[in-house]
Amino acid sequence: FVATLIEAGNTVSGTTHEPCDIEGRQNETLYATLLGRRRDRAIMFIKTYQGSNPNYGRVAYEGSLSADGTEIEGRWTVPGSTGKFLMIRSAGKEAAITRRAFERA
Repeated sequence: FVATLIEAGNTVSGTTHEPCDIEGRQNETLYATLLGRRRDRAIMFIKTYQGSNPNYGRVAYEGSLSADGTEIEGRWTVPGSTGKFLMIRSAGKEAAITRRAFERA
């Protein structure tokens, strides 16, 4: 999935979009909202899918932010299943954020 994360204080929020993997619906895009928190390098959030599809609901994510802030690695959990995840910040977004911070100073 593609995620947009916003951090304000220790609250993390955002959105995701991803292709649907349900047979017969592969041309659809799934949208979700994110809400959670970060403390130091530990991060957790809940991804809640939008819409009424019974095959999707809420996914819990817990992980660690890398020292340079470019990756989050951890585990996702849904009732009855769990797995690993890795989120990587795109280089373009990081550069844009750095450039804006420099220009404001």
